[in-house]
Amino acid sequence: MSFLAIPFPPIDPVAIEIGPLALRWYALAWVGGLLFAWWYMGVLAARERLWGGAPPITRDDAGDIIVWGTVGVVLGGRLGYVLFYHPGYYLYHPLEALAIWQGGMSFHGGFLGVVLAVILFARFRGRPLSALSDVVAAATPVGLFLGRIANFINQELWGRPADVPWAVIFPLAGPEPRHPSQLYQAGLEGALLFVILAVMVWRFGALRRPWLVTGTFLCGYAVARIIGELFRMPDAHIGYLWGAVTMGMVLSLPMLAVGGAVILWAARQSVR
Repeated sequence: MSFLAIPFPPIDPVAIEIGPLALRWYALAWVGGLLFAWWYMGVLAARERLWGGAPPITRDDAGDIIVWGTVGVVLGGRLGYVLFYHPGYYLYHPLEALAIWQGGMSFHGGFLGVVLAVILFARFRGRPLSALSDVVAAATPVGLFLGRIANFINQELWGRPADVPWAVIFPLAGPEPRHPSQLYQAGLEGALLFVILAVMVWRFGALRRPWLVTGTFLCGYAVARIIGELFRMPDAHIGYLWGAVTMGMVLSLPMLAVGGAVILWAARQSVR
């Protein structure tokens, strides 16, 4: 054990407990991410100068898409976890696939669920799909940031063994110091990606070019996730696929490819 390792701080995963009711930090992260997205998308929808004219979506659209997106991320996240990470187990225990309260969500599955929700919402409301997609993409990193912080508090998705001065000893992972990979991912997928997209939107008018923010989010998340996976322990029941390659890396590659294609497409389109 490295004498420089940092003991895990005594943080209770339960933030508030009143009798039999317990509110966990992870639930608060979800709520916080959704509330921020609702507020931020409303702000973007109300700023004509960001769109170069009348915004193609309204504040009401921004609020309503939150409901559709929440359903999409929950159902898609659970289905993705079942199909990507535990297909063999749930093949023989199909009813347990519905037990969301037992844990087990996949970002990539949740992402696909949100994509479907945004497509359906755009068709239902008659709004431009590109505009809805861009504002959702711009707001999403804050939710990712809060979710990774909650992962750290829950002592889950911990990092690989490390001897760096900031290595953390997670009691649930044994006595070995490990990379706090949850915090790395919070910084990359959350804080850094949000700043990049915010600068593009507020400084360079990226919302005037349809799909540019969406494509940048896809590429940015994929790169951040692949980097984060270099420090994170793979799921125990899957392990490494080839060498140091993990399932998270493999699932991020299509996002990177699609994101690059979307950016090229956006660059060739006329500005709003």
